[in-house]
Amino acid sequence: MDSAERAMNKSEQKSRKFLKSLIWKQPWELLLVIGTGVSAAVAPGIPALCSWRSCIEAVIEAADQLEVLHPGDVAEFRKKVAKDRDLLVVAHDLIRKMSPRTGDAKPNFFQDCLMEVFDNLEQHIQNPVLLQSILRLMERGTMVLTTNYDNLLEIFGQQQNKPMESLDLKDKDKVLQWAKGHIKYGVLHIHGLYTDPCGMVLDPLGYKDVTQDPEVMEALQNLYRTKSYLFVGCGETLCDQIFQALFLYTVKNKVDLEHYMLVLKENEDQFFKLQADMLLYGIKVVSYGDCFESFPEYVQDLTSQICKQRSPGTAYSIKIHSAETFFALFHIHAVLSCTSYRN
Repeated sequence: MDSAERAMNKSEQKSRKFLKSLIWKQPWELLLVIGTGVSAAVAPGIPALCSWRSCIEAVIEAADQLEVLHPGDVAEFRKKVAKDRDLLVVAHDLIRKMSPRTGDAKPNFFQDCLMEVFDNLEQHIQNPVLLQSILRLMERGTMVLTTNYDNLLEIFGQQQNKPMESLDLKDKDKVLQWAKGHIKYGVLHIHGLYTDPCGMVLDPLGYKDVTQDPEVMEALQNLYRTKSYLFVGCGETLCDQIFQALFLYTVKNKVDLEHYMLVLKENEDQFFKLQADMLLYGIKVVSYGDCFESFPEYVQDLTSQICKQRSPGTAYSIKIHSAETFFALFHIHAVLSCTSYRN
């Protein structure tokens, strides 16, 4: 793409219309679901952040370099990643291969591989625009949930002096506090975080304790019923078995919901089919453009539009003052009318 084409795309991006039903949302009415697309845009220098497949490939490469996996196993896992569509199964087998045969998750070499893959994340933040936009929404009450294993958002937020906190589903009390909106800068990692491999979930069985806890499930599903989810950088999130177990398959009357998903429009036919299909789940699919480079700027502009909306308190105050002004003018008019009548 030459400079003229980039300039044209930028001009078209600037003039793009936003859905009124989305930009008129108050930030506290939204819950951001962050996928790998955000990390890939923020830190393009780390291949493992680009996709779930790239992450597994990077872990296998690290295992090979650190010599914590037999060369024969390395070759076998590379073949599986190349041809197997169920990457969660591959990842599950991989972590088990590098864990004790007793079934205990600690100690294991998987953590060492993840540390190698995600080494010095803060030094790889090249495009912070997306993270700045997300923090701006969080400041105004937007909640954040992610399927990512990295903590780029938390690292960046701490650099901006925000009291960021990484949460996972193992800590029931924290999850319930977060669901009630009591942890303003909390980021819920529903798959876990790379710094704690024991908390990482690689298949639905890993959520057995969560899905069988009615209090946690009700709290999470209530968010799906009462908030408008905004899926950002989530190409495959709705196909994710974990997300489906927590939200899609257990929440009824989905067509009555109003969620949003930002996607890349590479093919028009596929895009409009996706739009029609997702409406059945109460999700409005919106294109941010036909090239990934448009993504950060689109989110930035969208955030600006949402944050322009007055808070409920401000709007209520304006209404009160307007009412008071109306009655004051009505009173003056009535007095003048009575005086005129008497004269």
